[in-house]
Amino acid sequence: MSSLKTFVSTLKAFYKAPKSLLPNMYVKGNRLNSSRILFFGRITFNIDKTSKINIKDGHLAVNRYLRTNDGTSGSLEMGKNSTINVDKSFFIHSGCDVVLLENSELNLGSGYINKNCQIRCHHKISIGHGVAIAENVYIRDNDSHELITTGNQNIQSSDIRIGNHVWIGANVTILKGVSIGDGAIVAAGSVVTKSIPEHCLAAGVSAKVIRENIEWK
Repeated sequence: MSSLKTFVSTLKAFYKAPKSLLPNMYVKGNRLNSSRILFFGRITFNIDKTSKINIKDGHLAVNRYLRTNDGTSGSLEMGKNSTINVDKSFFIHSGCDVVLLENSELNLGSGYINKNCQIRCHHKISIGHGVAIAENVYIRDNDSHELITTGNQNIQSSDIRIGNHVWIGANVTILKGVSIGDGAIVAAGSVVTKSIPEHCLAAGVSAKVIRENIEWK
């Protein structure tokens, strides 16, 4: 009976997101416990044959619309040997623009990113569990260009880590080498260039801690 329920739920999922059928058949990776890749709406994708999407126990939903008539287009690009690892279910909503460069790794725990996010993963970006990320958020672990200064070498890429139960407000930019601690909040419009401790509220350009020992729900 459980296998029949799984089969029926899979059919329903592909009916709602028909573009998901081919990625689930042809994209490499381990997808356990009936986990699925779900592509919604007007999405374009370019996934290299050597890349992988691994899902432990849930679903990866990409360009998922919040409203039935949302016609916003989204895109997912995965370069050679790039990997997306998903622990539980993670939702990336409509208008997303997600790019993984060659040999890069995007780790997703559980939670969601709202509309019009941009992610540029050159090496490694990790996002924890129970994460709430608002619309128009930009996450990038690389400068793309090298700054030339006398006697100093600019490191172009540096990993980003966003902890568990983190709330990131609208129009936030998160740049390379940043770690955001568990339970932290980043206020809308902030530019995060330095790490933020756990259970702190940070705001501003560049973002600074303005309150400590916070909780949110």
